[in-house]
Amino acid sequence: QQSPSAPRRLVVALMAVRCTLVLLGCLAGHAASWGPSVRRHEVRRARRVASPRMDYAPAATSEIPTSSSVSDPRPKKVLVLGGDGFCGWPTSLHLADKGHEVIIIDNLSRRNIDIELGVSSLTPIATPQVRVDTWNKLTGKEIRFINMDLAADYDLFLQLLKQEQPDTIVHFAEQRAAPYSMKSSRHKRYTVNNNVGVTHNVLAAVVDSGLDIHLVHLGTMGVYGYGNSGGEIPEGYIDVVLPGGREKRILHPAYPGSVYHTTKCLDALLFQFYVQNDQLRVTDLHQGIVWGTNTEQTVRDERLVNRFDYDGDYGTVLNRFLMQGALGIPLTVYGTGGQTRALIHVSDTARCIELAVNNPPASGAPVEILNQIAETARVRDLAELVSQKTGTELQFVTNPRKEAAENPLEVSNQKFKLLGLDPILLNSAEGLLEEVETVAQRYKDRCDVNAVVSKSYWNKDRAAAAGASDGVKLGTMASK
Repeated sequence: QQSPSAPRRLVVALMAVRCTLVLLGCLAGHAASWGPSVRRHEVRRARRVASPRMDYAPAATSEIPTSSSVSDPRPKKVLVLGGDGFCGWPTSLHLADKGHEVIIIDNLSRRNIDIELGVSSLTPIATPQVRVDTWNKLTGKEIRFINMDLAADYDLFLQLLKQEQPDTIVHFAEQRAAPYSMKSSRHKRYTVNNNVGVTHNVLAAVVDSGLDIHLVHLGTMGVYGYGNSGGEIPEGYIDVVLPGGREKRILHPAYPGSVYHTTKCLDALLFQFYVQNDQLRVTDLHQGIVWGTNTEQTVRDERLVNRFDYDGDYGTVLNRFLMQGALGIPLTVYGTGGQTRALIHVSDTARCIELAVNNPPASGAPVEILNQIAETARVRDLAELVSQKTGTELQFVTNPRKEAAENPLEVSNQKFKLLGLDPILLNSAEGLLEEVETVAQRYKDRCDVNAVVSKSYWNKDRAAAAGASDGVKLGTMASK
């Protein structure tokens, strides 16, 4: 529980986001009450890989709010929006493998961005048609693919909902990279228009369809900000005391660190409104940074392989380090490397989505919010882990982002653990780390070394600082 002084300190923070507070306070009035104390779950003690002392931290184990979800494990018809992407593709296969009827809807915008940036997935990914056909012939568990722009084709999407009558929609269909969202005003506007437009179109179409559809949305831990809570980050909601001693439960205040993260905050407000106004059933998953490449399903055939992004815009931090280490490129650590981030393996992303699909909120319940992470770690500790495994040196480069040089991060993820998730932890994931290195080695000839350097700056000061620095060392690969 919060100490008497903690809520007052939080009030000060809330006053700094005046407009957001008004919306959050009003919309979150229907949030579920916090439940009784639950037994703390032991995080499994797994075998450590040979590594220096790491500042990893399992998710926190304090009291959690009682979930409003209801177990419903029956096979369902599931629309996976953005099902051709890094998280969407393995999740689609996982759901189909578990007996759900899956329809992928994607406009292939991520593949078009590859063309725009001039850099492709390190792994050679097949077309969606070949991917789906391969899976269907291999397993007999049919997946369908529909090319549709959800930001533009509202009427077609509504017609599809009425025709297919899905039980669940899994929503990945958003531009997912913070650096890409900060490249220019054009990229900022695209990210807002696409992400918020798609989310609102989906919500409006569910209402217009008249169907009882459960929406599962992949959000981000970035909505909370980093180090702003003064303690453990709860799962979505927080109890505060407003001026005059009024107690209130609200959404955790939003502290977005990029335009991309801002769109996820706006999504959260839309969910609150539509759940309150139209009694939609919505689950919002605040996910950490995803690492890894393949899953149990994607390794069954080369044509099912997942994409692997290594560039400065779309490459996630641990995957970038593993690729750089495998190829002998000095590891690009931004700033001091003291940024602490939440992490999760891509296989656990698919498992968490399955758990969310099988445990929808009850009708009339508030937005169900879960923190989808396995653990937290400092960036420089991740770099040291990869450096020791590969013998690759570290290089500390100018941080293109506007963010704190060092931050704490303590996160609760007890809801997923209570649903049965036993997450993959770095200290027991030596084989999975090596799998990523093996993928990088196998496809190293597809690597464009110049794409490793981030060219997306949060503001003019960050761009100027990068321009005044010594640059980034690209290793022996740069001469090839």
